[in-house]
Amino acid sequence: MERPSLRGVAAAATSLLALVATSLVAGPAAAATGEEGPCALPRTEAHHSLGVAGWDDAYPRPARPLDAVMIFLSFPDHSPTTTPAELAADHFPATTHFFQRSSYGKFTLRPHPLRQWIRMPRPSDWYGMQRDWDSERRAAYLRDAIAVIDPKVDFSRFDIVYLVADPDAPGVDSDATKVVNFGRPLRMDGTDIRRIVTVFEQHPPDRNVLAHETGHLFDLPDLYHRPADDEGDWDTYVGDWDLIGSQFGLAADFFGWHKWKLGWLEREQVVCVQRPQDVALEPVAAVPAAGAPLGTRLVVIRTGAGSAVAIEARGATGNDRTTCTEGVLIYRVRNDIPSGDGPVEVIDTHPGTGACWGRSVYAPLADAPLRAGETFGIPEVHTRIEVRGRKPSGAWDVRIITGAQP
Repeated sequence: MERPSLRGVAAAATSLLALVATSLVAGPAAAATGEEGPCALPRTEAHHSLGVAGWDDAYPRPARPLDAVMIFLSFPDHSPTTTPAELAADHFPATTHFFQRSSYGKFTLRPHPLRQWIRMPRPSDWYGMQRDWDSERRAAYLRDAIAVIDPKVDFSRFDIVYLVADPDAPGVDSDATKVVNFGRPLRMDGTDIRRIVTVFEQHPPDRNVLAHETGHLFDLPDLYHRPADDEGDWDTYVGDWDLIGSQFGLAADFFGWHKWKLGWLEREQVVCVQRPQDVALEPVAAVPAAGAPLGTRLVVIRTGAGSAVAIEARGATGNDRTTCTEGVLIYRVRNDIPSGDGPVEVIDTHPGTGACWGRSVYAPLADAPLRAGETFGIPEVHTRIEVRGRKPSGAWDVRIITGAQP
């Protein structure tokens, strides 16, 4: 989950100003090259737009190794009972391994945890940490943190910054873990810092929480639905089927669409359907043996100027190894819907039923994938999807019939 933006940071570490109440607007996109093909949606000004044609250079693209500094903050009202090494081990190397698997070895996140606590100037409960944090207290937390960190960290060495609070301090609320975006980059040690992950997790933390937050640093949107009263279901858009939807999901890998956006899937692994055809879909989470081709991982049907239907296979392998159902997943994508408002919606091919009750984050969508021998029609594109079976290699044999009545 992301925090609203920060505005007006000057070069000095102590000049952080107030937080803005609105989301950070997506920056200018890199020019689209046309290499992504006719089904690639263009970027829009929506926050974390899911357009894949072009890249917003305000975000580091995880197509090369990136270095992350992990900084540990203590408070005068509590002596830490854990060590920085223990807290670092809560997240690494697990988070690095998650991204290596998800990217098929194309991306490595290299952690650099500090070995000591850095003391904040005020008691932990003074900052009022919580999910919907008071903007002035939140700004004070960041201003104080930057002031005490600056003499000890050379920010020019790092692409990513994690601020980890003492989990046992009385004012620390694990629900406050967020990405904070700066409305104007903070200039430190000759480098621009545009966003920081503030970590308030308990020890041990929620599973995959740092991978979820790091996904926002790579311009991926929140996919959950936050109910107005915070009391209803949060996972009605995508259920278990993407980490950025829920860090607790049973099928925790990223959607194939996200992997396409991040550059982990290339055009030859994405089929743009414009006529009836048969496709052998490899499970999106399957990591091929060294030197083996990826095969087809994503099928896309363009449905409009800013919309598409995506089709991919999900199976119990890689980051999806804890999934309780397998099959061919179908979902809608929009490039003009901002983070948190439902830019992706999984299509439930088995409406009225569910699966994995008690384990799934949203059981009605846990059985969303099509199984072997099943057929599903997509009315808006007059297309029928037939899952004919599964090959010995593990790929799903899918027939896509365009121009069909659903």
